[in-house]
Amino acid sequence: MTSEPILLLAPIPADLRAALAEHYTLVEKGGTPAEGVRIAITTGMAGADAALMESLPDLRLIASQGVGLDKIDLAAAARRGIAVCHTPDELTEDVADFAIGLMYAAARRIVEADRFVRDGRWGPERMGLGVGLSGKTVGVFGMGKIGQAIARRAAGLGMVVAWSGPRPKPELPWTYLPDIAALAAAADVLVLACPGGPATHHAVDARVLAALGPRGFLVNIARGSVVDEAALLAALEGQTIAGAGLDVFATEPKLDPRFLPLRNAVLAPHYASLTGETRQAIIGRLLADIGRFRAGEPFLNVAALATAGAG
Repeated sequence: MTSEPILLLAPIPADLRAALAEHYTLVEKGGTPAEGVRIAITTGMAGADAALMESLPDLRLIASQGVGLDKIDLAAAARRGIAVCHTPDELTEDVADFAIGLMYAAARRIVEADRFVRDGRWGPERMGLGVGLSGKTVGVFGMGKIGQAIARRAAGLGMVVAWSGPRPKPELPWTYLPDIAALAAAADVLVLACPGGPATHHAVDARVLAALGPRGFLVNIARGSVVDEAALLAALEGQTIAGAGLDVFATEPKLDPRFLPLRNAVLAPHYASLTGETRQAIIGRLLADIGRFRAGEPFLNVAALATAGAG
């Protein structure tokens, strides 16, 4: 273990904590005074705002577990000379796999079928029909790395792919639609793979859900903030959409209890990236980037990139 302390800005998983503790002295937020601490760990869900950075005058690196950066004030970090690293590539494939899994679970009623068998209903009753996906259209909202991985998988399954995002990407082979309402109207399954933040807050509202329609499914592996949950609950309860596969929620982990009795909703505990392989990759990336920072070696500093992009 080195004498270098690392400040924990949020609760972190036990495996990451153990890996960091092998090399560094961990300082709990609000516990031991953090004066002199140069490195802090956070998560994509917890983030780090400008006020927190101002309270830590010696901070020089924020290392974030996760892809999302919407809760980290990158401009404030750049102004204060604080580097920010995260794990942008390590989650991609497993999250894309899970999005496809949620799509099948919702359309083919896999969770409901499991309950049907366990409850002893097979034989006395017959389950209702599911929805086949081959030849159907999947609309991907957000065509970053995860969105593209989802699109590749869906195309390989024989689905038609369309997408929407802030700008066209002519190099991609899939149909671009200018806004999410048009995408929902064209899609049998609408998959959310966009960043969170103000630009996408409640992007899926009652109008978009109406465009998706009574045969359409919603899959969300992005952020709970992207969906107007009141509108979604009304659509699921009223069956004005066919169903949903949800891994993220507005108030997780204490989700709205109205979700619980819904048979047309498959619910997951923000689980899309939780595989042993991804956890090892995330931990390895964070340890490596912290090591590069301490050695004065280059690493992906997204605060600097954001500032360069704004300029």
